[in-house]
Amino acid sequence: MPKRPPEQHTGFLVWCTAVICAILTVAVIIAGIIVFIGYIAIRPKVPQISVTQAQLDVFEYDQAGILVVKVTIFISAENDNAKADASFYNTRFVLGFQGITLAYLHADPFDVSRNNSLKLKYEVESSPIPLGPAEQNDVYFSLLRNAIYFDLKGNTRTRWRIGFLGSVKFSLSLDCQLRFSRIGDVIYPKCSTKSK
Repeated sequence: MPKRPPEQHTGFLVWCTAVICAILTVAVIIAGIIVFIGYIAIRPKVPQISVTQAQLDVFEYDQAGILVVKVTIFISAENDNAKADASFYNTRFVLGFQGITLAYLHADPFDVSRNNSLKLKYEVESSPIPLGPAEQNDVYFSLLRNAIYFDLKGNTRTRWRIGFLGSVKFSLSLDCQLRFSRIGDVIYPKCSTKSK
């Protein structure tokens, strides 16, 4: 009759490792359920920045090719979350005309409470800008067509604090074209940030 092989017993270290792995697995599953329930309860929406109004106050162009511009821009930071405050930081925009940078617009870090918005007002007045022949031609045709275009581009970062779940961060980018027909025009563009 063949001899049976000796029985092998699972060692203590293997059992401890198996118990620890089982506990970690259950903890990860419970944490996932808590985060999912928190997400369903809060229903978070990405905060955004929108250009709500812009006004062309001054647009002076002389025969020497010198351009002076004054534009007022109203930007709204919106937080549509019912249960989470939003913080905005690193808010930077560039206002340009025909490829010429007119101004850098910045905002210090700020908070927007739940279901609220905050209005930012930028009054941009350029110093006299000497234009080259091609740029002078572009300005002349813009005035002739009653179509004065400005580009407003930039980024902001936003963060929510969601109770004990921690914080969620987003990067938002804005690319907006402001089209004025004449000096004194007030426009209401439909430009909002897009999440990255």
